[in-house]
Amino acid sequence: MTEQANALPKRQKWAAILENKSFMYLLAARVITRFGDSIDSIAYSWMVYLLTGSKLMMGTLFALNFVPNLALSFFSGALVDRWSKRQVIIITHVGRGLIVILTATLYATSLLKPWHLYILTLLTSTLECFASPAEISLVPRLLAKEKLLIGNSLSTSITRIAELAGLAAAGGIIAIAGVSGAMLVDGATFFSAALLVGFISLAEKSKESAGTEKSNRSSLLQEVREGITFILRQKTILTIVIIAAFSNFCLSPFNVLGPAFIAEVLGEGPAGLSMMGISLVGGMAISGLWLARKGSSFRKSVLMLTGYTLLGVNYALLYLPGFLPVLSIAAASLFSFGMGAAVSLISTPATTYFMENVPQEMLGRVGAIHSMICTCAIPLGSLLAGALGDAIRTDIIYLGFGILLIIPALLLPRYRSFMSI
Repeated sequence: MTEQANALPKRQKWAAILENKSFMYLLAARVITRFGDSIDSIAYSWMVYLLTGSKLMMGTLFALNFVPNLALSFFSGALVDRWSKRQVIIITHVGRGLIVILTATLYATSLLKPWHLYILTLLTSTLECFASPAEISLVPRLLAKEKLLIGNSLSTSITRIAELAGLAAAGGIIAIAGVSGAMLVDGATFFSAALLVGFISLAEKSKESAGTEKSNRSSLLQEVREGITFILRQKTILTIVIIAAFSNFCLSPFNVLGPAFIAEVLGEGPAGLSMMGISLVGGMAISGLWLARKGSSFRKSVLMLTGYTLLGVNYALLYLPGFLPVLSIAAASLFSFGMGAAVSLISTPATTYFMENVPQEMLGRVGAIHSMICTCAIPLGSLLAGALGDAIRTDIIYLGFGILLIIPALLLPRYRSFMSI
């Protein structure tokens, strides 16, 4: 009888989420764009590798992707707090779709030059500066606080499954339609997602409608200061953000040097890159499903500590596959799976804690500042990865940064405020 009483609320939460049409529209949009992005991730990275052949440029492009985040996040989040979140997401989806289609067209016609990549990367990441805080702000407006962990876990697992499907299909699509054709598929998914977001029903209170006096520069700066002050006063959130920035720095070589690791260490091609991507996302999906069912039984701090430990260990173990005479890609895929499982254990509880403890009217600006701090180390890590990649074996770089990633798991237990969550 007791077990049934305990199980009923959880079933009710699941039912409430699945019956929430607006959240399901948002989730469907995420699934479609994640499917397209996973195809594009293989096609685009291989296109850059073939077009430039330079690991340093690969690192530079990856680093450039985060420059708008660092430069604009203070203001983009405050603006998102004023605007309709739904409209911001629609506009950014359409914009990103147009950029992807332009890139594919230039490459198909042999007109794409390396300098084009810099401009297109800046445009895409600028749109993302507005899309990310808008989505973070929208979710708590669609789901009650007690449903956020289940909703975020469900979103994580389903979108990762969509990534798996995209990664599995990427090789075939590239073989049939070429790199540019695969990128056109990604562009189409953004337009489809924008249409789905348009169906979301949400009564949003826009600060613009409250009075034009709040649109002046001084009020915008005041709102930015409020967001910064909030983060600085919330020690647990600040700790999570700083550790996330350190983790992103350590993971930069994994993201930047993936094609080089596959080609030069494992002796594989795009199919090998796709296999590692499938394994990584598969780990995220399975971990996300587990969190949706069992995550509420554990403290968020325990989940994140476990995630950091698994992430660092599996990252460092990528040093081994290059020395295996056979099944090297299988071993690398296994460790990638472990890294993916670890990422969900870290990101989902952290995002949920963030949504639970930041006032809704501040989520845009605080979310943007949170994102900026988390990503501030990525350009440095990307540039360092590109430079190191031309002088040191990629698997040795993975080993070193994997060992560094274990440090958070050793330090965080000392902070009582973190361990209490």
